[in-house]
Amino acid sequence: MTDDHTLDAGPVVRFSEAEKINPFQVLIELHDHALGQPSRSSRTEALTELALAAAVLSWWSRWQPIIVHRALRRGAGLADIAEATGLDPGEVVHRWERWAEVQTRLDIGGRPAVDPVEVRTIRGRIRPEVDR
Repeated sequence: MTDDHTLDAGPVVRFSEAEKINPFQVLIELHDHALGQPSRSSRTEALTELALAAAVLSWWSRWQPIIVHRALRRGAGLADIAEATGLDPGEVVHRWERWAEVQTRLDIGGRPAVDPVEVRTIRGRIRPEVDR
């Protein structure tokens, strides 16, 4: 991922180009691109918007479970997280559990990336809300 790419370097028209841009810069570029769109955009402008939007979606789908975990650690309820994300509570739990499973198996310096005890505690708190 680089921070030095801008649309001034030429139009980004492929996902593979857009995903190399810093995710926050992609958001800015997508915003700026959308605001600067004439009512009848060219093929290149349409492809640029698609590539940037795809990169944002890809980036967000990878980071969303981390942010959900952070909210859960800070005591947010499943219903509040579901409303914040626009997802069904069961889908929130599904995405978080998939992420947590990988993180608890990921070894970083002899320790898991996320504490398995913390994951079990959170799971115990939110599972009853889904099973209702």
